[in-house]
Formats: sequence, structure tokens, C-alpha cells
Amino acid sequence: MGLFGNRSSQGRRRGLKIWPILFFGLYFGYYYLSHSNEASFTGRKQLLDTSAQEEAALGLQSYREILQQSQVVRSGKLPEQVQGIAQRLVEAAPKVEKYLADTEGTPANTQWDTYQWQVSLIQSDQVNAFCLPGGKIAVYTGIIPVAKNNDGLAVIMGHEIAHALLRHGGERMAQQKLVQIGSIAASMSTGEMDPGQRQMVMAAIGAGAQYGVLLPFSRSHESEADKVGLLLAAAACYNPQEAPKLWERMAAMGKQKPPEFMSTHPAEGTRINQLNAWMPEAMQVRQQFCGTTPTAQ
Repeated sequence: MGLFGNRSSQGRRRGLKIWPILFFGLYFGYYYLSHSNEASFTGRKQLLDTSAQEEAALGLQSYREILQQSQVVRSGKLPEQVQGIAQRLVEAAPKVEKYLADTEGTPANTQWDTYQWQVSLIQSDQVNAFCLPGGKIAVYTGIIPVAKNNDGLAVIMGHEIAHALLRHGGERMAQQKLVQIGSIAASMSTGEMDPGQRQMVMAAIGAGAQYGVLLPFSRSHESEADKVGLLLAAAACYNPQEAPKLWERMAAMGKQKPPEFMSTHPAEGTRINQLNAWMPEAMQVRQQFCGTTPTAQ
């Protein structure tokens, strides 16, 4: 009796439950239909289940925490330079949105009142900058030598501002929510499988989510921010031709990086090729809003 019961239990452990997968599929369909939006500037379909106001509140909270733990440079020529570049880029953003709406038919639905722009220069060797939801910008002094000039710094800051305008932070939160629910569904589906087999299946699902969804999604965000940031810099009357040169300098730093398919960011060579492909449009934007031939600063 006991032996028969053990064999029956082992037999059942090898089964794969289908209903959690079906439930997740139905939930994903509902989620996509009820949370799908058209992104400003690009018209791309994006999933958002947070409001711009909620994202801005989270961005402000994170920004305050970062500044409390950082050495902020509050006076001198460099902070004024960074402030001036940020102001020009922010003023150019609505112009670019309208330009793209008129020329490409993309939606102009940015909720500008949710952006309370603020920029800080942080003393650090980090070669980095960011812009949190709601318009909270930080530039690390370590990136200034790589930027080299105002045009390069405008390209960097335009890229970061584009992340906030495109609401990439909110998209990542929605994506992470779906991945977590999918992982729970997969765990429930494989709950009665042989432990060794279940471990292999879950590892394969995790790798598939990482390399097939999360990383490509992140790289697409970076490319999207590269393009919109390039147009912001051009409309703010900076030289967009500095963008590929910037990434040539980034590549020359020689930092060890994983292969592109394992990275959250496109490789420098990919970014340079994309920027060069977008350059005619950027130069057209530069000509329309500035009316002069750009020169490096």
C-alpha cells in the first residue's frame, strides 16, 4: 500500500500543470490591452501601469536620497555650465515633440506639468549621468573629460532627459511586474516535476527572460534615448555631429564589457552606426530651429 502510494506520488511529480500558464497568458492579454499607450516622440506601443505623477514622486524620493549621500558641487563655472545646457535642452523638448508630431505623426501627449526640472553636479570619478522620472538630473564630474565640450555634454544630458520624457522608468516597472508574475506561473506549473528536471526548466525560463526579454528591452530603451537625445541636442542648437565622436571616446577608454547580447546597453560600435544613420534628421532639426551650420564648441 505504502510502496504503491510512493510510486503514484513520483508519477504525479513528473507532470506539468498547464492552468497557471493559461492564466498568465489571459492576464498578459488583459494587461496589454488595458495598459498599452503610445509613447510620445516615437509612437511606439509601451506598457505603463503607473501614472506620470506616481513616477515623478518616486523619482523625487530617489533623487533626494542620492543627493544626501553625494558631494554636490554648488558653485563655480562648471555647475553653471551644466545648468545652462540643461535649460536649453528642456526648452527644446516641446519643440522636438511638436516637430515629430508634425513630420512623423507621433503623439504629442507628454504631461509637461509633471516635470519639475532640477539638475545637480556631483563630485565623483564615475563616468555617468542620469535623469530620474519627473526631471531630476544628475551629472557626475567624472564624465566631463569624456564629454570634452558643451556639444558632447549636451548629447549625454539629452540622452538622459530622453529617458525621462519617454517614461522608460515606468515601463521597466511594468515589465518587471509581468516577469515576476510569469515566474510565479512557471514555478506553479513545474511544482510537481522531478526536482532536478524542474531546476533545469526554471533555469532555462530565467535565461530566456533575461536574454530574450529584459536585456533586449533595455538596449532598445538606450537606442530610443540616443535618438531622441540627439534631436534634443540639435534643437537646442548644439552640434549633433559630436554624438558619434563621444562614443568613439567612450570606446577608447577600453573598459572591459560583456558581449552586446549580454549587456543592458548597445555596444559603442552599434551606437555610432545608429547615430550616423540618424544624423541627417538631426541636422535637419538643427537647421530648422537654429538656422546655422553647427560648429564644435
